[in-house]
Amino acid sequence: MKAARFAAVGIVVAAVGWIASGHLFPHDSAESRAAARPAEAEAAKLFRVAVMNADVVPRSRKLVLSGRTEADKKMMVTARADGIISELKVKRGDLVKKGDVIAVLSDEAREARVAQAQAMLSQRKTELEARMKLVAQGMLPKLEAVNLETQFRAAESGLAAAEAERERGFVRAPWSGVVNDVPVEIGQAAFSMAGREIAQIVALDPMLAVVEVAERKMGGLKLGDEGDIRLVTGATAKGKIRFISRTASAATRTYRVDIEIPNPDATIPDGITTEVSIPLSAVPAVRVPRSALTFASGGDLGVRIVDAEGKVVFVPVTVVEDEQQTMWVGGVAKGARIIVQGQDFVREGQKVESVETEAPKDSPKETPKTAAR
Repeated sequence: MKAARFAAVGIVVAAVGWIASGHLFPHDSAESRAAARPAEAEAAKLFRVAVMNADVVPRSRKLVLSGRTEADKKMMVTARADGIISELKVKRGDLVKKGDVIAVLSDEAREARVAQAQAMLSQRKTELEARMKLVAQGMLPKLEAVNLETQFRAAESGLAAAEAERERGFVRAPWSGVVNDVPVEIGQAAFSMAGREIAQIVALDPMLAVVEVAERKMGGLKLGDEGDIRLVTGATAKGKIRFISRTASAATRTYRVDIEIPNPDATIPDGITTEVSIPLSAVPAVRVPRSALTFASGGDLGVRIVDAEGKVVFVPVTVVEDEQQTMWVGGVAKGARIIVQGQDFVREGQKVESVETEAPKDSPKETPKTAAR
């Protein structure tokens, strides 16, 4: 009986000693090493991304806007005297020069009033000459000479007024241009009080390209800047900014800008749709693939870079120029390592493994598609 008890106690002590030996004297086994290896591999393995070094260079910007052409001058010529239209010297499409007669009104006794004024002037002149001799001889007082001089000057004024009234019977072009409309016919009455419209004259040289510029883009424009104009017909031209409005449109909050275009042959019509490209001052920018651009959690557009510690950092950017395959952006420091592959699979602060890749090359087929608007 005692032997059985001693045997049981010995077995229990041996079991406890064996179990305790595993805690007090741990040892590596194949199974334990195999279990620890995935955790170590996971800690050592980093997400791999492709990066390019930012080459920051000055990049000229272009402000591309849609607009329309507008004649430099356009007005309806009206009659300034009473009468009937007796002659029309022009028709639609005719080219006229400044001072050319457009229409002639009936005489309405204007020529007779000129003849009367001429006769009165001749009479006053004869009287003045005759009586000045008497004044010089002392036969008339000198005060009489003053009265005669006044009458002579009044006669001159009367003749000038009569001649001016006769001239109003001829409707003339105020400047050189093209006759766009002639809304009257021979025989129609023209009255100065009503201001009868005779013809519309349009000056096509120079021509204006009119665009509306957003208020945030006004800072890059100044008078005299050159612009490239492309008409909807495919024709191109060059011009210079001659007017920048200082008052915004209440409806659109945009400012009117006029670009003057030489048009000596009148080949550019009034009111045609145009696209105006105005170069702006150069700004530091880096060229990146379009796919490198991403959005932060706050909605800001930018790129992700890898810093000196190998961690991901988000950098907001501004678009300088948009091309077919690449983008010119500002806001990136020179030499920064921009993530161009894998940027959408990492987050800010994450440590990554970076692999260098080449920056995008210039392509002869690649032309600017849009620009800062």
